[in-house]
Amino acid sequence: MNDALPAGLDDFLADAGWSGAAVEPLAGDASFRRYFRIRAGDGRTAMLMDAPPPHEDPGPFLHVAGWLTEHGQRAPRILAARAEQGLVLLEDFGEARMRDWLDDHVQDESDVYAAAIDTLVALHRQPAGPFSPYDLTVYQREAALFVEWYCPAMGLTVDTEGWHAAWEQVLEPLLARQAPGVTVLRDYHAENIMLLDGGAQGLIDFQDALVGHRAYDLVSLLQDARRDVPPALEAAMLDRYCAAANADDAFRADYARLGAQRNAKIVGIFARLWKRDGKARYLAFIPRVWAALERDLDHPALAPVAAWFAANIPQEIRDTEGGELQ
Repeated sequence: MNDALPAGLDDFLADAGWSGAAVEPLAGDASFRRYFRIRAGDGRTAMLMDAPPPHEDPGPFLHVAGWLTEHGQRAPRILAARAEQGLVLLEDFGEARMRDWLDDHVQDESDVYAAAIDTLVALHRQPAGPFSPYDLTVYQREAALFVEWYCPAMGLTVDTEGWHAAWEQVLEPLLARQAPGVTVLRDYHAENIMLLDGGAQGLIDFQDALVGHRAYDLVSLLQDARRDVPPALEAAMLDRYCAAANADDAFRADYARLGAQRNAKIVGIFARLWKRDGKARYLAFIPRVWAALERDLDHPALAPVAAWFAANIPQEIRDTEGGELQ
């Protein structure tokens, strides 16, 4: 990790009223963004986002954070920002991240997931935000990552045109059902939910929000790429959402559709992170994602994509949950 402090940080902190504060780098993830915890001598703490241009632009984060706050969601308060420098000072949500908390408090798993479901239900009762649509073009672009990165990494020559045709056939039916749409955070899972005092759940990593289908963030939460969600818990939480949101069997079919789409995308992204960016640690997550993908493919709504897998992905790769990338 690059621990060098961002250029111009001292002036930024001084202007924000945090002159002389200690700056502690935090572990990074899959993007160019970096995070630091800021500690003032009087005991105050804040988070610093370093989203350096041209690789990153904090503008979308600021935009979505403002909308979420205005509509009753617990996005971090913006304490100061210099978007042109990529510097944003944020409310510190603490260190009780959902995933880490559950590692130590597994007995609370059902209650914590139920609260996360209820947060989604509340978000979906709001009108969709002023964000771009999660349309078929975006779905196809994301699904294409599987054939663009994973398949070559496995040494596979596959039917790319057939892949796109299968997804169009699978996804077309849900497009009408997602209108007028809800705000989709797109990375709503246990690593991006902070457990706050009083039982509230703080949201982070939402800068890529779009307007799309109610099932997408539900899939993101319950088919988590980085944490095992027991099948019984997934089923119970899906039932909880459906009961609260009055969702029908068509919704459950769309849940499987978007589960398969998202999981295929993630396998492609993890292959890209390894091949292009040298981040081999993401390969360890592929078997979990692949297992969820296979479960989604069992749904009758995924028949065209399941047929493509049968014709293009050797069974020995599927039996080993994605195989070993080359």
